[in-house]
Amino acid sequence: MAILNRQVAERLDEVALILEEQGANPFRVRAYRRGAETLRALPRPVAEVFEEGGLPALEALPAIGPSLARAIRELLRTGRLPMLERLRGESDPIALLVTVPGIGRLTAERLHHDLDIETLEDLEAAAHDGRLAGLEGFGPKRLAGVRESLAQRLARVRRPLESAGATPPVAEILDVDQEYRARAAPVLHTQRGTRHYTALYSNTPRAHRLGQTRDWVVVYLEHGRDEGQWTVITAQHGPLAGRRIVRGREAECGAHYAAVPAPAATPAV
Repeated sequence: MAILNRQVAERLDEVALILEEQGANPFRVRAYRRGAETLRALPRPVAEVFEEGGLPALEALPAIGPSLARAIRELLRTGRLPMLERLRGESDPIALLVTVPGIGRLTAERLHHDLDIETLEDLEAAAHDGRLAGLEGFGPKRLAGVRESLAQRLARVRRPLESAGATPPVAEILDVDQEYRARAAPVLHTQRGTRHYTALYSNTPRAHRLGQTRDWVVVYLEHGRDEGQWTVITAQHGPLAGRRIVRGREAECGAHYAAVPAPAATPAV
């Protein structure tokens, strides 16, 4: 059954309510509520609007900007709103992995538990570094299909960031991580210039299993049409052991710390 305007509006209202309770920017809260009002007043199904004109048609609706248009598209396509699930604390890496063609639930569980894969970015890396090829059942054809699907899906997130040179430096992500942990709030909403960040401790099964739910911090970026996601952890090995690092951007973190003067030693007394 097609999702109704009322159902989409209810989800946007719930996002606004949770953001308000978490002390998010009032303008952002208001944007979700205005978007919900637009959908309730829309004289035709929003699904028809999207089918006829795609994202540009959604963005042309009153009070619907790029972020809301993407959220509506996700609801229309999948019936899910990942941002709302994050705010509710319902993120499930296995549920995410099974959305990739060629990966069923049993395979997703193996990928998550055996290879520590939690995100589509993790899966893409494994598809190219030989780890997937080493799993039973991943022949060349299946592997190629997974790579192609991921390339198409991740391009929608990465292309704007890469083409605009807008990928934030690791120093900024680490600063958001530091602010979140210093405030000791369940969820942090903060700005760096025009970039909006949401940070929260990882609530994945793997984080619970390894006892890292008070160390791993997931940082989400929303900036116009750009989106991003990174996990900040405390390095356990190597030259950065004990340092906060952005997973997948370790080399940049190394350069960052090399450029930051070490704290002065406390004189012995």
